[in-house]
Amino acid sequence: MSTPRLDPVLLDPTRLAIVALLAGTQWAEFSFVRDAAQVSDSVLSKRISGLADGGYVEVRKGYVGKRPRTWINLSAAGRAALSGHVAALQEIATRAEQSPSTSSDGAPGPDPVVVPEAMT
Repeated sequence: MSTPRLDPVLLDPTRLAIVALLAGTQWAEFSFVRDAAQVSDSVLSKRISGLADGGYVEVRKGYVGKRPRTWINLSAAGRAALSGHVAALQEIATRAEQSPSTSSDGAPGPDPVVVPEAMT
């Protein structure tokens, strides 16, 4: 199994919030995502376009009556990216909780600082 890595696309808090929200839904309506993420229409539209271009989300447009609507769904690639990103964050949190007085091999002293590749 490979080491989980932070996903550079999901380092943006708004994109992460959108993807995390979509992980618990199927075909969420644009206005629902906008309100839940607490962003404007234009901010959400820009983030969704970028996520769609990267294959993280699928976008469907249609009408309800005469009103245009947009629905967003997290793709399989988006789910995998979120899962790996969350695993990397959990690994970072676990390391942060470890006692700085003992290294991973039991020797005294702090562990060396490890910077994820996505941050370099």
